[in-house]
Amino acid sequence: MPQHTPTAPVCRDCDGFATATITTGIRHADGTRTTLRVTCPTCKGTGHTTSAATRVRAGK
Repeated sequence: MPQHTPTAPVCRDCDGFATATITTGIRHADGTRTTLRVTCPTCKGTGHTTSAATRVRAGK
C-alpha cells in the first residue's frame, strides 16, 4: 500500500521526532519519576522545517 509523502520536509536535526522526554532519576513521593520535556530548537517542536530559499540571479 503506498504511503503518503509529507507536505513539509522533515527536520534534519530531530528526524521528525520533535519532542523528547528525559528521565532525571529523581522520584516523586508517589513513586513516579521526574521527567523533562525537551523540544527541538531548530523546528520549535513541529518536526518539519521550511525549505531554504534558493538564490536567483537577476539580470545577465
